[in-house]
Amino acid sequence: MTSDRREGRGRLSSIDTLPEEAEPDILWALEALRERAMPQTAILAEFNSRLADRGIAGVSKSAFSRWSVRKAIQFRRLDEVRAITGDVVAGLGTDGADQVTITCAELIKVAIYESLEGELAPKDIMALSRALNAAVAAQKTSAAHREKLEAQANAQIEQAAELATTSAREAGLSADRVAQIRRDVLGMRQQ
Repeated sequence: MTSDRREGRGRLSSIDTLPEEAEPDILWALEALRERAMPQTAILAEFNSRLADRGIAGVSKSAFSRWSVRKAIQFRRLDEVRAITGDVVAGLGTDGADQVTITCAELIKVAIYESLEGELAPKDIMALSRALNAAVAAQKTSAAHREKLEAQANAQIEQAAELATTSAREAGLSADRVAQIRRDVLGMRQQ
């Protein structure tokens, strides 16, 4: 059975092989492409000028174009994920943070599953594994944080109920009436 997909990462582009000193310029080019304020040819000219200022040979128009197309596809995917995440988060309500954490963990699991088709190097698999472990840890932390916040809120409600009970008794209300108000308004049982 043959596959239309290449195995491995393929040949590195001339931009991928630039030295570390070029990293700020690569980041600038990525940002310029992302903003879509300049034409690609102007970005390439500025990019090559920046590289020349560092004593690094420029890249060809075709290499930059191929790299730009790859990055545009990645940007589109990122934008789609952000849009989906925004929609999901907007509809989650008060348990939003926990649900986002769970959703992220599930998305990482899907990415790992989809990547098992042979495109990942062991280093990439390890990175996904670490991301999944971090997401699971975040789920635990998120749940513990929510429980802590709920305990604090319940303690504050109980304290406010005690103050209200004391004030109501001082105002001359009967113990039965105070207990009824406490049950009706605060939803708490008289202790």
